[in-house]
Amino acid sequence: MTKPETVAKRMPWPIRKYVWLVDRLGLAAGYVAMALTFVLLAILVESTAARLFFGVSHIWTVELAMFTMSAYYLLGGALSEQGDYHVRMDLFYNRFSPRVRAITDSVTGLFVIFYLVMLFLAAVSNTHWAWVNKQVNFSAWAPPMTPIKIIMTIGIFLMMLQVIATFFRDLSKALNRSLE
Repeated sequence: MTKPETVAKRMPWPIRKYVWLVDRLGLAAGYVAMALTFVLLAILVESTAARLFFGVSHIWTVELAMFTMSAYYLLGGALSEQGDYHVRMDLFYNRFSPRVRAITDSVTGLFVIFYLVMLFLAAVSNTHWAWVNKQVNFSAWAPPMTPIKIIMTIGIFLMMLQVIATFFRDLSKALNRSLE
């Protein structure tokens, strides 16, 4: 008779599936954000070439570059959270044991989730207002603001989902459970 193998306690199936799915979504959004660096490069090279070789200055270049950079920043947030690339104040944190770090991250994660939920609700409201009122930017080009606000809302939503997944990951470490 063989000894029964000890099975590691696992987090519930819906939580494991949620973390897996959100990690894939965050990775996909991160790849889109990475591709936007090439779009930004193309915008800036075109603007420079038009000015240097043809003496033409486009009124839309700076704003389109800002919109592209905003999309890059907002869509890359989920991947940044997933990879733990954010800045952390390590005054005491590095002295904690891995379990205490997980507990600390779980507690602070709840505050971040609350903040992102409020930010997401404001973004939805702001995007709706821009859509209904056909908001444009106050500039000579006057581009519509709805597309960048939709991207902003999606980016905040993905970041919120990723922070919730990170909360579950930290909670599983704090409870000494597996997500696999």
